[in-house]
Amino acid sequence: MEQAKRLLKDSAALRFSVLFMISVLMFGTYWFQDVLSPLKGLFESQLGLTSSQYGLLVSSTTWANLALMIILGGMALDRWGIRKTGMALALIATIGAFVVALGSKGYFGGSKKAMMTSMIIGRILFGVGLETTCVLVSRTIVKWFKGHELAFAMGLNLLVARLGSYLAISFGLDWSGGNISVAMITAASLVLFGTILFLAYLIFDVRLDRQMAAGAEAAPEEKFKFSDLGKLLTDHSFIYISLLCVAFYSAVFPFLQYAPDLLVNKFGFTFAMPDMSGMTFWEKVTVFFRNGPKVSGLIPLGTMFFTPVFGRLVDKKGKAASIMILGSILLIYAHITLSLLNSVILGYTGLFALGVAFSLVPAAMWPSVAKIVAENKLGTAYATMFTIQNYGLSAFYWGIGKVLDLANPKVIAEMQGARSRLMAEGLAPEAVSTRIDEMRAAGEIASYDYTIPILMLVVLGVISIFLALLLRNADKRQKYGLELPSGQSQ
Repeated sequence: MEQAKRLLKDSAALRFSVLFMISVLMFGTYWFQDVLSPLKGLFESQLGLTSSQYGLLVSSTTWANLALMIILGGMALDRWGIRKTGMALALIATIGAFVVALGSKGYFGGSKKAMMTSMIIGRILFGVGLETTCVLVSRTIVKWFKGHELAFAMGLNLLVARLGSYLAISFGLDWSGGNISVAMITAASLVLFGTILFLAYLIFDVRLDRQMAAGAEAAPEEKFKFSDLGKLLTDHSFIYISLLCVAFYSAVFPFLQYAPDLLVNKFGFTFAMPDMSGMTFWEKVTVFFRNGPKVSGLIPLGTMFFTPVFGRLVDKKGKAASIMILGSILLIYAHITLSLLNSVILGYTGLFALGVAFSLVPAAMWPSVAKIVAENKLGTAYATMFTIQNYGLSAFYWGIGKVLDLANPKVIAEMQGARSRLMAEGLAPEAVSTRIDEMRAAGEIASYDYTIPILMLVVLGVISIFLALLLRNADKRQKYGLELPSGQSQ
């Protein structure tokens, strides 16, 4: 017991300092992942991309992971540890981010094809680092917080990560000055900063491992074996929580990439913020809540506050599987209000419900995995879940854009025609974007109809409820204690 008291992770101040250092890497990667969301209009007006091509670019983040790269990374994490695997993954994500940034600036060629190709290659590299880094950070949090405030710590980590999403979605367009490459370079620099802090964290990781190795109670931990993957894939609770993960996140993350454009086209919101000097306070509030990127950013902003609270609730009260059911119900309500209904007020309530669901389910899901799976297999377990998740994300990142194009051929024709005319007049890319936004607002270019693409996400909500119910029933049989508070078992 005296040895245990001397462990670094038994200091709450140091635990949470470590949490901050590793969470900044998540902040940067989430910013980079979501910075495309407010830029969809710029990609259309400046580069001439269609919605399906934009979806292809967003989807490319998942491609390498469809070839099981996350599982390989998770297995490497379980076998070679946090330090070796973490350094490699963080550097891969950083390199990929800067390839995208340089590609968007035309460094690898100024043609549309060259820029698209280089950005896709960069996002593939970034995607390998992004998803496996999520596994890495989750595994690291378990290492430092298991037996302490695990669900709360995971909630705080998500808070910092979603802060990156919020700032990227809400302000990425403003800070870019209407220039795609500026937005990409800023985002890549944040990934680099997170990588530097993660490398600094490794000093503490070395010291903790030395303490644990020197402890009288320390026992050699069984290393991960490839056969363990087969055991994971035959565990009913793990199967259900993995499928729930892909269904739920496929209804959220792809939506966020299209949310600003949906609000502009469906409810007449704006992309750019006007000059608000001389406006009263309430006029400024009204302008804010009629701006697509700003309102869309409120979804990850809400999760910043709710996820740690719900995580603490799971720690104290349990009911993780039941909370996932509630989150899935809210998901259905959200997407119905944003697809079938045309009320702005109900649309706001739907976005709020989506934000709550986006807080509830992760706060309950990720700590539950640590109950289902042994700690020395957690890297592979999280990696397997992220891999399965990527199949859904890849399909819906691209699928929403493809269905949007198929449902709106008139909009595509008008957009491309207007862009060609404006470029022939010699307008700069930023001026083309501004003019097209004005034409949209004046009704000279038709608005996208998002009804069918978002209805697809309602189906995912129904599937999520079904899987959460199966998970709760499986837990009753397997007795992992998902409905119990942290630290209790059946």
